[in-house]
Amino acid sequence: MTAAPILPERHEWTVDDLGELPKDLPYELINGRLIVPSPTAVHQDLCVRLLLAVEVNCPPEHLVSFDLSMRVDRRNEPRPDVVVIRRKHAGQSPVPVEDALLAVEVISPTSTFRDMYDKAKVYAHAGIRSYWVVDPLQERVTLTEYTLGANREYEQVAHTEDLFVTERPWKVSVDLPALTSRKNDLLAPDQE
Repeated sequence: MTAAPILPERHEWTVDDLGELPKDLPYELINGRLIVPSPTAVHQDLCVRLLLAVEVNCPPEHLVSFDLSMRVDRRNEPRPDVVVIRRKHAGQSPVPVEDALLAVEVISPTSTFRDMYDKAKVYAHAGIRSYWVVDPLQERVTLTEYTLGANREYEQVAHTEDLFVTERPWKVSVDLPALTSRKNDLLAPDQE
């Protein structure tokens, strides 16, 4: 059995401090706050299904991935649940945020405010053109699409719990009722 790592105590973290962390520790840095997520299987399942939906029409010069570190500035290194980057950065970590076309966050019970507000501001400031927030915590899974406005703030362009179709970053369709059904199946008590 391995002992859990003891993390240094800090009131505020910077990307320079991240070198002190174990290399295999999945972390995010948002506004100087260190976050070590522990996602559920339902959360991860939704992320994979979203990745596959975005990947369908992905042009060869881009890559759809999940859980990649993106260095934004000295106080921010987020890890979007799903992200579209240029393929030329496939071997890098963290990836350059300026080449990200889309960031997607799937809300969890401990990340609602962070995903809806903190990360939205970080991603907008970094210039990511499209941002989706998927909310599986409601009765029906919803998707809210934001695009970057002229003043580097996101503007909501869609919010639905039905079939979501967009042209950003290319033609993508997400069957939200199917995701709701999948979520409900996964969370149903065992039938054995």
